[in-house]
This record gives sequence, C-alpha cells and structure tokens, in this order.
Amino acid sequence: MVTERVKELISEIEQITVDSKDQLEAFRLRYISKKGVVTELFEGLKNIPQEDRRAVGQELNTLKNLAQNRFQEFNAAIESASDTNPEMVIDLTLPVVPNQQGSLHPLTIVRRRIIEIFERMGFNVSYGPEIEKDWYNFSALNFADNHPAREMQDTFFISKSEGEVKDDMLLRTHTSNVQVRLMERQKPPIRSIMPGRVFRNEAISARAHCVFHQVEGLYVDRNVSFKDLKDTLYHFAKEMFGKESKIRLRPSYFPFTEPSAEIDVTCFICKGKGCNICKYTGWVEIAGSGMVDPNVLTNCGIDSEEYTGFAFGMGIERITMLRYGINDLRLFTENDVRFLRQFEGA
Repeated sequence: MVTERVKELISEIEQITVDSKDQLEAFRLRYISKKGVVTELFEGLKNIPQEDRRAVGQELNTLKNLAQNRFQEFNAAIESASDTNPEMVIDLTLPVVPNQQGSLHPLTIVRRRIIEIFERMGFNVSYGPEIEKDWYNFSALNFADNHPAREMQDTFFISKSEGEVKDDMLLRTHTSNVQVRLMERQKPPIRSIMPGRVFRNEAISARAHCVFHQVEGLYVDRNVSFKDLKDTLYHFAKEMFGKESKIRLRPSYFPFTEPSAEIDVTCFICKGKGCNICKYTGWVEIAGSGMVDPNVLTNCGIDSEEYTGFAFGMGIERITMLRYGINDLRLFTENDVRFLRQFEGA
C-alpha cells in the first residue's frame, strides 16, 4: 500500500511543472513541508511491519530526495527568469548618461585666486606645520609670556611645558609660524605668502568658527616701506573684488608689526547698507597688516638695521563670503551638496 503511494507521488512530482513563485510555494507545502505528504508517509513508517520497514524507508528517502531536488530546480529556474525579466534588461540603444563633473569647494577656488594674484606680484608660496611650538606661534613674534594677545587668541594647547624653557605644543592660531620659519632659514629678500588652516577656540556661528583658513604675506628687503604695503593690498582688493571696490586702512595694534593697520573693504552682501556680516557698518575687515617689528626680525636672525619688511594676514572664508555673497560661515563645513553644486564651473 505504501509502495504504491510512493510510486504515484514520484510519477506526480516528475510530471509537475512550476512557473511562478506561487506555484513553487504550493509545491513546497504539498511535498516537503512539515505537513506535506512526504512527512506524513515518514510518520506512518512506524506502522509498517519490522521486516518491511527497511525497504519502505529506502523508497521514502528516494521520494524525499526527488521532491527536494525538484524544488531546488524550480527555484533556480524562477530566479534565473526574474534576472532576465525584460523590465530589468539594460537597453543598450539608450543614450549614455553623461558623467557628472564635481566642483571645487568655494574656499579652494578663492584660495587659488588669491595665490594667483600675489604670484603675479612676485610672491612665492610657502607652507608649514599645523601643530607648532610656542616659539614659532608666539614667542618669536614678540608675544611676551604675559602678553594679553595670548589671551585674545584662544589657543588649543596639545601639551604644556613646565619650567623656564617654554616648549609648549599647540595648534597654530595663525600662519605667521611659517613666516618665522622662512626668515630663520632664508636670507632677504623674502617675498612669500603662506596659505593654510588655523585653529582657535571660538564658538561656531555665522561669523566665526574654530577651524578656518588664512593666507598671510611677508616681504622683507632693504628700504621696504608702509607705502609698499598699502599699494600691495590696494592692488589685491581691486583684483579680487573689482575696480569699483573701496578700501580703508584703520590704525590697529599687533605684537609683531609696528605700525599696524586693519584693512576694510565695502561689504558686498549689503552694498554698504549694513547687515549681520558687517555688523551693520557697511565695511568688512579682510586683513590685518603692518611693518614687521624689528624685534621679530632680530628673533629670526635678520639685521633690523639693514632690512625692513611688511606682513599681512587675511581670512580666506571672509574673502569667499564677500566674493560670492555668502552670509553664513557654517555653510563651508556642512558639506551640503545643494550649496556646493552652485560653484560648478566657477
């Protein structure tokens, strides 16, 4: 009785066809599931006489293997058919999707433009370390140990030394450290700019960030005057912001320059009417500048009786905001693709 039933099921399984996942599931439920006919026959094996049980068990194993093999064949065929579904086939006659070119970050665009302008005026480009010693960031630049300017530049210190010899390690607060290194290893004439990333412990807002970019400049030679400084920055402002741009120099103070001046340019966002970027004055500071203090020249091994020089420093973010009318400094670091795509082809 069991043998006849097994033969019927084997014949049935060999003749059956499956063309869809629904039919495949129906096949599984009927034949190889826990409630299928094969499992049911195995459970009835205990009712078979002992002397016939071995032969019947072999027949049932043959049936079980056939059902499982057919299920795997049907499943593979259905999966293969779905992979070649006409809806999934790539139409090779369609036009090629053009490559989408990326764009340079606006800070990169402006930094390259700044370098281009100063290179045409005869300046080289110099770079230096972002992790710096106290000497190059402060002491050589005429910052006394108790100088208030150290407090003004909220510094990220990496290590603090003890004792009389100061060997603090810190994240540089300006790229002036490159100026010191350049003057130590090179004799005048020196004419170079120093672009790079700097760090200050400031609250992040629309106008300030703890990580930003500067470009500083240094010119040391015989008979360098304040007029040379003014002409250099005047030419830069006209090249960067247009011939209609207005600038002004305001007396200021920096430990490493004397006399010193801050450079303002007309706010391009509000056109001089006043906004949150220019603090409603109509002017935006773009640079600090001045004649290199003789003490700085002496600290770097340059004869201050024979040579003079000027230095300046400006924020690349501030220049970029003016150039493109950007009113929030945070946009430069948020990596918003919608913002960055605006500079494609710039």
